[in-house]
Amino acid sequence: MKRARAWSLLLLGLAVTTAGAAGEAMGGDFAALRERARALAAAPSRSTAGEVPAWLRNLSYDQLRRIEFDTKQSLWAGDGSGFEAQFLHPGFLFDRSVRIWETHPGGARLIPFRTGLFRYQGVEPGLIPAELGFAGFRLMHPFGGRGEPFQEIGSFAGASYFRFLPAGAAYGLSARGLALDTAADRPEEFPRFSEFWLERPAAADRHITVLALLESDSVAGAYRFRITPGAETVVAVTAELHFRRVPGVVGLAPLTSMFWRGEGNGAVAEDYRPEVHDSDGLLLHRGSGEWLWRPLSNPARLTVATFADEDPRGFGLLQRDRDFEHYQDLEAAYHLRPGLWVEPVGRWGRGGVRLVEIPTRTEFDDNVVACWVPEATPVPGIPFALEYRLRWFLDGIGPPGARVVATRRGKSGVHEPGFERFVVDFAGGPLADLAADASVEAVVTVGGVSTPHHVTVQRNRFNGSWRVAFLARPPAEPRPVELRCFLRRGDEALSETWSHLWQP
Repeated sequence: MKRARAWSLLLLGLAVTTAGAAGEAMGGDFAALRERARALAAAPSRSTAGEVPAWLRNLSYDQLRRIEFDTKQSLWAGDGSGFEAQFLHPGFLFDRSVRIWETHPGGARLIPFRTGLFRYQGVEPGLIPAELGFAGFRLMHPFGGRGEPFQEIGSFAGASYFRFLPAGAAYGLSARGLALDTAADRPEEFPRFSEFWLERPAAADRHITVLALLESDSVAGAYRFRITPGAETVVAVTAELHFRRVPGVVGLAPLTSMFWRGEGNGAVAEDYRPEVHDSDGLLLHRGSGEWLWRPLSNPARLTVATFADEDPRGFGLLQRDRDFEHYQDLEAAYHLRPGLWVEPVGRWGRGGVRLVEIPTRTEFDDNVVACWVPEATPVPGIPFALEYRLRWFLDGIGPPGARVVATRRGKSGVHEPGFERFVVDFAGGPLADLAADASVEAVVTVGGVSTPHHVTVQRNRFNGSWRVAFLARPPAEPRPVELRCFLRRGDEALSETWSHLWQP
């Protein structure tokens, strides 16, 4: 996952874009793209090794940042539409190049790579291969409306990674087209978007459409992205996958984020910031209607959890904590990192949301992955269709009831030897209107191995939240234990369900 995190940091300081040359083109027809993916899957996979020279791949992060795109040459600049495109230069971790086409009602044209699109510092342009190709592209849009400055709203670069921004946010987590064998018992396979088709927007369009061809040893796929930026930026995804063979774990609608440290993970020496993370939890809206919140962690060892479900209503990695005081980072602005919500279109059937948490010692690794793993394995030779919406937002998605706002744990010392203490704070929803002496019950389960001890519920008179505290005894044989807790009053659930994987 280190590649993904470095890609994210790189895009914070890179810029790029376009010019044209005609070429044979598939056009902007999604049906034709699906047929092309089918034909590719019926043939041996194509090798793209050596597309980017070794000396470019050996550039450092800072050296590649010094290759700047000439923003005056942005695609669609000055044409009156609400979008512009800029292109990214290969090098460093961008070790594969992509072809990019512009489509319009009259057809399509290949946008050729030219060194004249870039300003080079520390690199001799004459050494750049003429047919190098681009690493990807970024999209620009005036969040403030027509006549306002264009701002970056999103980008596609590296394997099948892409990410977008709602208005007022700072770049954080990423999405991927497909995840194959992530945290499985075999090497992970990284499919890549090898070609893109950018549909020229009309002057009145509030959205832009991008087509992408996905390729890897196991699969070829056709993707369509309909991107609508705003206070909540929505990316409608339609995909059709054609498998040559089926990997062990097929991860659909995958999300990739970073969690280094938070309120429940203790202090890290020699770092002044209380918390460092792009996302602080996984939120699920299950097919049953239950809302479940799993706070993220930086585990001591690789952790994989699967939340079984049928026809999920949504899942996502969120940054709920918006208090700058909890981060104290003026440059990274972690309090402005967006959440990303996956909203299935149609029925996805049975399967589970798979959460992978990878140990890391720095904030430069993307060490968290969430994706949907279908129970019905895709079949080679039979198209696998998928449709969903990605919603990038700062706030606004969550349960109607109270939500978890903090998770803490620690030893109980000499007074309660052999136990671990857990403290979970809930706030909002119906809890906000309850009196301190209201009858509120905490429903706590400890993974079937034991019962919780000394469960208490009390209203926090200082901030109005409600706190659940309980003790749990580790199992006789060390193993992970699933903890769950929610608040209710009579038969009415007052909160989402808190979920925690305890590893004594």
